[in-house]
Amino acid sequence: MEAVTFTSATQFPTAGSSYSSPSSLYACGSHSLQFFRRSSHNLKPSKGFSIRASSFVDDDSVVTLLDYGAGNVRSVRNAIRFLGFDIKDVQTPEDIMNAKRLIFPGVGAFAAAMDVLNKKGMAEMLCAYIEQDRPFLGICLGLQLLFESSMENGPVKGLGLIPGVVGRFDSSNGFRVPHIGWNALQINKDSQILDDIGSRHVYFVHSYRAMPSDDNREWISSTCNYGDNFIASVRRGNVHAVQFHPEKSGDVGLSILRRFLYPKCEITKKPVQKKASKLAKRVIACLDVRTNDKGDLVVTKGDQYDVREHTKENEVRNLGKPVDLAGKYYLDGADEVSFLNITGFRDFPLGDLPMLQVLRYTSENVFVPLTVGGGIRDFTDGTGRYYSSLEVASEYFRSGADKVSIGSDAVYAAEQYLKTGVKTGKSSLEQISRVYGNQAVVVSIDPRRVYLKDPNDVEFKAIRVRNPGPNGEEYAWFQCTVNGGREGRLIGAFELAKAVEELGAGEILLNCIDCDGQGKGFDIDLIKLISDAVRIPVIASSGAGAVEHFSEVFSETKASAALAAGIFHRKEVPIQTVKEHLLKEGIEVRL
Repeated sequence: MEAVTFTSATQFPTAGSSYSSPSSLYACGSHSLQFFRRSSHNLKPSKGFSIRASSFVDDDSVVTLLDYGAGNVRSVRNAIRFLGFDIKDVQTPEDIMNAKRLIFPGVGAFAAAMDVLNKKGMAEMLCAYIEQDRPFLGICLGLQLLFESSMENGPVKGLGLIPGVVGRFDSSNGFRVPHIGWNALQINKDSQILDDIGSRHVYFVHSYRAMPSDDNREWISSTCNYGDNFIASVRRGNVHAVQFHPEKSGDVGLSILRRFLYPKCEITKKPVQKKASKLAKRVIACLDVRTNDKGDLVVTKGDQYDVREHTKENEVRNLGKPVDLAGKYYLDGADEVSFLNITGFRDFPLGDLPMLQVLRYTSENVFVPLTVGGGIRDFTDGTGRYYSSLEVASEYFRSGADKVSIGSDAVYAAEQYLKTGVKTGKSSLEQISRVYGNQAVVVSIDPRRVYLKDPNDVEFKAIRVRNPGPNGEEYAWFQCTVNGGREGRLIGAFELAKAVEELGAGEILLNCIDCDGQGKGFDIDLIKLISDAVRIPVIASSGAGAVEHFSEVFSETKASAALAAGIFHRKEVPIQTVKEHLLKEGIEVRL
């Protein structure tokens, strides 16, 4: 049959590509789809996609999804729908055996997932489905559960279909755990869904992995190197599973999903300028979001955390609409998009419906990781009802967030922990990381410099700084703040970072009030101090004004990612220009 290409009603390019329609990516032999891009200006729900049902035989447009109710599965759903397929959820064990194609987007902890599968009688059915060589795609935990057991809060018995034990990455060799970011694959054999992907980066976020062995070698379709070579994907016949997240791997991930959903699909190869070889440094677009004086949700940008214009009206600086800008940065090649609700500490976050809508609508068309922060804490509303921070975070995850960022609440938890030496398990940081894994929790640190003549003048970690203080001081410590930088606390950034790592943080977003909005570069002294002190990834933030600032922070510190806002919003430095500069400097980035 002659191939029929996808057609697009509007232009919606893929991340990092030139402006072209999705039809340039896919050519499939049995059906054609029309994509209708929703305008986000009025935050109206999407009407979805128009599918020519007559082109399908035996309802081939349906995908069965095994969602056991943990974490962000919305992104997988959106990717499936973006590709023109309908979704049927598994309600009973029999639904598994009745599936024509089954996707298991495992999210959360190994033990919790196996507990649900066993209690609902789905583990046995899932094994039977896979053993019959039926079309199956497991994602992340959906791969790990196929193995015999896991050491995550274990040992915990798995499905036992693949020989091997899932263990934690070894951080003693200097590699940061969790493994977060865009890494390269080494294709071992005919993997079908990974054709032509070996030259591109895909997105990983995990602390546990399965290792190759003689016993499981026949299953392995690709590996990835992060300290050691671990199993990145497996294949046997129609059964596939991947450790990375295709739904968060941009156009590369969409092509992987498309190959699984329609194996006969022909996909146009994208020219590759440079072959992926290792973990890439991430460039993150940050959107500071708040309600302006008219009640509209806008993206703003501060100058040392002051977001109001210095005019007679003193209005909130308005740089655009959140959903529109997030979509633009995805197309420009941002590796992640971060939303920071900068007034979230004032209000009840579950009452912040516009922010939840921003996440839901953004995740429909943005297929890279989304982080949201602001107001994630325990809360009692006006009626006296108590909401835990876990409930608040869960709603953000269900709305499309991959990670949540905790600020002030993490400071209070760290202070208590350093005072008592006891992990209560009740802090927002501990609760969320225990249920969703530490890779889902980012701690946002907002310090300011306090200059010293003698480093022994304070009980906190002080260092010699490159640029002396106003009175010639050669030393400084970095005092942490809460409530949007408005209140200083008696805890240093060094002490806070070490404490939150022990409490379960998977990543640190390191801001700097002194550098914010100045455009003179990141605070290298601060970033080097913290990235040397912890074994989890550190995101450098505050101060970027030129492409050279990105290469400087990656060359002189151990930062895993660099985040910027104002220079992207004001179109002073495009994301692709940053990446082209980093490539010229020999720093690996995702193209």
